[in-house]
Amino acid sequence: QVQLVESGGGLVQAGDSLRLSCVASGRSIDNYSMAWFRQAPGKEREFVTTISWGGRTTVYADSVKGRFTISRDNAKNMVYLQMNSLKPDDTAVYFCAAGRYGATMFKNNYDYWGQGTQVTVSS
Repeated sequence: QVQLVESGGGLVQAGDSLRLSCVASGRSIDNYSMAWFRQAPGKEREFVTTISWGGRTTVYADSVKGRFTISRDNAKNMVYLQMNSLKPDDTAVYFCAAGRYGATMFKNNYDYWGQGTQVTVSS
């Protein structure tokens, strides 16, 4: 089992930056692809970005490409999401996820999920 806990969310203004963190426990994440998803009120949970177990492959949703950066530190069992140039449309609960199926954008391929951290971007 892998337990995931996100942190770093908050209320910011459009154009600001935030860095989300996800700490894993229970098992090393060395062999897991890690991802961030988000869910806005009344909407489906959507893919944001993913990173392969070794960090060499990353995939981003078009809506965040060029603004968000995912990274990982396997020694610390941590995953990060650097979010720059935030927009009101980025407002959502952000979830960290771990999976063994490779760096994919499909939420069904991820086995473990955190409880989420709220990001609110005001205009």
